[in-house]
Amino acid sequence: MLEGKFARGFTEERLKSCSEPKVHHDSSGYFIYTFSENVKVYFDDYYAFLENVYEASSRELAEVESSLEQTSSEYAETIAFYTARAIILKIVSKTAYNFYMDGTNFGVIMTPWCFGTVILEKVEVYRGRLSRGEVSSENIPEYPYYVIRYIEEIYKKTLLDLFDFPTEAFKMRWQYSELLKKYSKVLSNITTSLNSVLLQIKNYGT
Repeated sequence: MLEGKFARGFTEERLKSCSEPKVHHDSSGYFIYTFSENVKVYFDDYYAFLENVYEASSRELAEVESSLEQTSSEYAETIAFYTARAIILKIVSKTAYNFYMDGTNFGVIMTPWCFGTVILEKVEVYRGRLSRGEVSSENIPEYPYYVIRYIEEIYKKTLLDLFDFPTEAFKMRWQYSELLKKYSKVLSNITTSLNSVLLQIKNYGT
């Protein structure tokens, strides 16, 4: 369980009754052939990974926030560094929590390396929004140049260290966001087709 109180989204009871063809069971437990990579991943192993990631990121975030509180406002670059690190850690812990609790979407079950690239994309998207002035938060300086710069400088190393990944882990992108876009496009096409059919039925009726 996460923090000793949050149950994982896909419990064994739910997996026993699920109809997803990619989910199977053997002597080691329930596993899935992941949507993004088509790789065999055991649910127990994946949830244990998320628990470790969540605990590590939450613990480090508490330390960073404590350092922020103790840093004088005159040290702008130091504050920017801690702020950048806090942003990265918050994205990690929030994503780990959301994926852990999600019991409706099998797409959140993936290999640790794929999870790492998902976080990588999320940090890059956030950095882009920050650079365009689209993020409003009391924790972000009015002129976030140093924060953006430090995110760019430290985010890959921070994630590699946090996940205990080798350097080559981020050399391949699993394009998780592209996969979601593809499914969104399919759903959009289905909706468009249904609307077209309904319109034809309506016109036929008149």
